[in-house]
Amino acid sequence: MIENYLLAELVAFGEHGTLAQTAAALHVTQPTVTRGMQKLEDDLGVTLFDRQPNRITLTATGKLAVTRAAAVLRANQAFVEQVQTFDRSHQVFRVVTTLPGPKLVVHHAQTTLPANLELDEALLADDQVVAQLRNAAATLVLSDHELLTDDVESRYLGTESLAVNLDQFMYQANQPSVTFAELKGLSFLVLQDIGAWRAIIQREIPDAHFLYQAQRQAFTEITQYSDFPYFSTNLSAYDPQVPATPREDNRVRRPISDASAHLPIYGSYLTAQRHRVTPVLRALTAAWPAE
Repeated sequence: MIENYLLAELVAFGEHGTLAQTAAALHVTQPTVTRGMQKLEDDLGVTLFDRQPNRITLTATGKLAVTRAAAVLRANQAFVEQVQTFDRSHQVFRVVTTLPGPKLVVHHAQTTLPANLELDEALLADDQVVAQLRNAAATLVLSDHELLTDDVESRYLGTESLAVNLDQFMYQANQPSVTFAELKGLSFLVLQDIGAWRAIIQREIPDAHFLYQAQRQAFTEITQYSDFPYFSTNLSAYDPQVPATPREDNRVRRPISDASAHLPIYGSYLTAQRHRVTPVLRALTAAWPAE
């Protein structure tokens, strides 16, 4: 078996081109590298280097060996990371979401969830859900997509429904609900990281202007001291940053009636983890607010 340190020395030589620079990059002596490269040739039974006076270069076999050695080192590193991640996943119940709303439900239900449950505050991209589960980087992913593969399945948790908060003197505010089309041309204050909702509002509201805010604090302050409409959902009631008795303003909350304003939320997990995940899914379903 070829030892990793010999492969690392070979790859470093391929990068730096001289024994002196290779030794400096690896923080070892030049004789150490020389002995290592000779040992590697002996172990493989091939000639990797063309040795000339005051010069050493890679043979064609040596160049191939550098490429293969780099791939082996990457594979070994991936092996270590995957095993360590898998081990952590059995010690920690890690929840990831693709939208901000479901995070509020997790926080709200915290006292009914396992003590080792950790919620990742960063949103996950939709195309990374299956990879996160298979790599054991997440135990449970909350998203608006139902998945069913040989090793991944989903369970419906509840619906997240969009509403708009409008100045009470706007004509759209004088009706029990509104449609996206009725919001045409308005300017909205919007948090930047809202997952799938961002594409929905941009697609569904013609000629609208969206004033995106990256920081929650800035969004809250502008909301308080302006009359810009903003969006919320039925999950916003669990937002700890929203005061229980907000200051008086001129806005009223109106649900949006379009079908695309209602996203079913699913919990996805590996089928092998079903027994472990089921109690958490039940707790989240029980905590889910009405639309």
